[in-house]
Amino acid sequence: MDDIPEKALEETRAALAPTLEATAAILPLLNRPTPLRFAPELNERWQAACQRLAKAWSERNGAATDDVRPAIFALFAIALECRDVDCLRLGEALASACDRLEADHVPTRTIAALSACIECLGEPGGLEHPAFAERARHFAARLEASAAPSLSERSTVLDQLFVGEAGERIERMHEALDALPPDAYALKSEALELAQQAEHLELWGIMHLARQIGTIVAGHDDLEADAPRQQLLAVLRDLSLAIAAVNA
Repeated sequence: MDDIPEKALEETRAALAPTLEATAAILPLLNRPTPLRFAPELNERWQAACQRLAKAWSERNGAATDDVRPAIFALFAIALECRDVDCLRLGEALASACDRLEADHVPTRTIAALSACIECLGEPGGLEHPAFAERARHFAARLEASAAPSLSERSTVLDQLFVGEAGERIERMHEALDALPPDAYALKSEALELAQQAEHLELWGIMHLARQIGTIVAGHDDLEADAPRQQLLAVLRDLSLAIAAVNA
């Protein structure tokens, strides 16, 4: 620095002065928090309603009473309070999809769209999530499209993918059953995932067999005992046969 003439330093400082001033002016703006779009109390109720819906959806096949419809319309009521176009459209799409759940034949795309939407709604932030508006529009459009008739609900490619992945799940369930002690959590988790995949493809027999795994595991404290072990092995054999028949 001693070798640089004072005049050169002054010229450099003068040249940098506008940039430094502009930077200093911008810094407070960068640190300023993003203003909330909705009242905190409203967002809290929205997130609580989303959690209720997620619980109802995950338990819809095993619970004594189906809470999916009440949960969806509770969320819809909050969407009306939001007075937001994206919230309203999503609420209406969810309510419409809920009506289709009561039909004799529920389109696979409706189940898949609801599952994806409800899972996404459970993310932190709720209405204030930076991507909420974009996601609300995406899932509203997907739910609306799921009502349209489809020429083919399933494809050979999807069946092949399912068979491959289901076979891997069966292997992991055998490994969990052979562990000492048997891994009850792994058995229930793999069975639940398999049941959900089968439901999306309308493979109802496989879906019910997979749910039997969870029922047997939940009903026995000691999976090393011969009775529950033989029951589980029998269901796993039936599952393997049913899965093999998908591509037959």
